[in-house]
Amino acid sequence: MPAHDVIVIGGGIIGGSIAWELARRGASPLLLDREARSQESSWAAAGMLQTAPDSAEVIPLVPLGRASLAMYPQFVADIEKDSGRKVSFRRHGAMEALFSADAERELSTLVALHHGIGLSAEPLPVEEALALEPALNSGARAAALMPDEAAVDNRALTEAVLEAAQERGAGFRGGAEVTAIEIRGGSAGKRVEGVVTRDGKRHAAKQVVLAAGCYSSRLEEARRFAPTRPVRGQMVGLRSSAPRLTRVLRSTRGYISPRNDENPQWLIAGSTLEHAGYEKRVTPDGLSRVLDAAQELIPGLRDAEIIETWCGLRPDTPDHLPILGPTDVEGLVIATGHYRSGILLAPITAKLISEWIAERRVSFDWEIFSPLRFADAPQSA
Repeated sequence: MPAHDVIVIGGGIIGGSIAWELARRGASPLLLDREARSQESSWAAAGMLQTAPDSAEVIPLVPLGRASLAMYPQFVADIEKDSGRKVSFRRHGAMEALFSADAERELSTLVALHHGIGLSAEPLPVEEALALEPALNSGARAAALMPDEAAVDNRALTEAVLEAAQERGAGFRGGAEVTAIEIRGGSAGKRVEGVVTRDGKRHAAKQVVLAAGCYSSRLEEARRFAPTRPVRGQMVGLRSSAPRLTRVLRSTRGYISPRNDENPQWLIAGSTLEHAGYEKRVTPDGLSRVLDAAQELIPGLRDAEIIETWCGLRPDTPDHLPILGPTDVEGLVIATGHYRSGILLAPITAKLISEWIAERRVSFDWEIFSPLRFADAPQSA
């Protein structure tokens, strides 16, 4: 009889939240992470809880994102209670500033898009935008307020989630990269029996959840369900004495997310979208683009102190939508490919995956995100 009845591959915000929710339901999950502890995309993110799509392709994700954002206040409260850690959860909305000569038309399109998919967006006269965010570039030609958006300190949240999961009884093993998923069976049906880690150890379980982000596709047994690929994003951490930023500020070129309310203030600026394989490094060109976009939004940042630079590998998929749900291998469940929305979608992902494992039913229609949509498609090398 295995010591753990569910193995979760991946110890980021998605895997940690799933393990926590499973443990709350009475299961005994084991988290296996390739890193020592939370050093991948969950650590590298900006923590913006943005439900609006950044392209037409991901509009189908909006209902799932709205449902997850609605869960966030209780999710944070429960995680803080179980972990004993405080998480910076900011419910101040977001502002988008427009700088082009065609800004008024762009503003009209942005507001209409939000309203058309059930999201709040309010056009703001520039003088009102400057009153709300005095640090904003006075050269902005138009602005919009998205009052329902929020932000969270993703590093603090991920650590708290992992701590909460362990407090609830989940196991955690860092530096335990899974190299194979054990699958048995033939024409009558296949089922999962456990996993093998790089050190050769076998971990038996009848349920395996793959939540390994962009590394999911490296597991041969799961590649046809989870054809993930990395998209690099470079980031800059700034300490600024410019007028304090209250909410997330963004443009078509980038964004700035405040982490605290102190003076000087800790700000996160990002981000690039680069197809650079699994190469995790920052570059002069990438950092220059991030800093140029940040200074366009807040000119006062030209005097800010750069205190950290980093990058992360987002887990993208061929259709830019997450991969959620059971496969045609009994006991193998996928929860990956969240791309730019992993922090936002952690609560709803944990809820749905744990519902499926415990009850074989879910409270949200997730068919569009099924791993089976890729199972019979040709796989690229």
